[in-house]
Amino acid sequence: MAKTEENKKEGGWVDTLRTIIYALLIAFFVRTLAYQPFNIPSGSMIPTLLVGDYLFVSKFSYGYSRYALPLGLGFFSGRILSRAPERGDIAVFRQPPANRDDFIKRIVGVSGDRIQMIGGGLHINGKAVEKKRIEDFVTRDHRGRTRRIAQYTETLPNGPSYTVRESLGDDGPVDNTREFIVPQGQYFAMGDNRDDSNDSRSWGFVPAENFIGRAEILFFSTDGTAGWFQPWLWPTATRFSRIFNRVE
Repeated sequence: MAKTEENKKEGGWVDTLRTIIYALLIAFFVRTLAYQPFNIPSGSMIPTLLVGDYLFVSKFSYGYSRYALPLGLGFFSGRILSRAPERGDIAVFRQPPANRDDFIKRIVGVSGDRIQMIGGGLHINGKAVEKKRIEDFVTRDHRGRTRRIAQYTETLPNGPSYTVRESLGDDGPVDNTREFIVPQGQYFAMGDNRDDSNDSRSWGFVPAENFIGRAEILFFSTDGTAGWFQPWLWPTATRFSRIFNRVE
């Protein structure tokens, strides 16, 4: 009888260990090949994405490269099951040329496009992208003074429409640029917070190999006013209205 009970206990531990291993393997598989979580550390995509947003990125959207694998430890070059990003996609990629940091931006130019900023307006292939002024974003600076930031609805030639902000008006440091001709197999990425974004206007094009995936859905968002060890503040810090919103 005692031996039977001992065998049952041993079998219980083995089953538990097996379940944990299976769960870890499934999580690793999902994170590696399907969806990976990312958080937003900067304001370059405001108002579409806010600092403190957490989202899932679909890795299968563009196929797989070395940067889609954990730690970038790929054993191949190029992409497998490659699908091209489209204008309007919000994509996560390894920022060139150093290829060390993960960036998230909106793709506004694809291979062969001619991209230029003129007076704060985006031009694609010699034509101004539709840009309509909407209600200003009103905030307060560190001195408590009211500040109004211009906002626009921008609509790309292939249909995607989204809001951009111009915190420095139409004369920011990258509101007037040369014309960029996007090489084959590369893309032009910009932040929706146009005057506060480090993007292709400064460091160039994104190679297809650098893409990790496409931003799909927000699963959590916090305004940063509650720390990990302040659970009593979590409810007020959480932006519940943003949770489960699609990223567009």
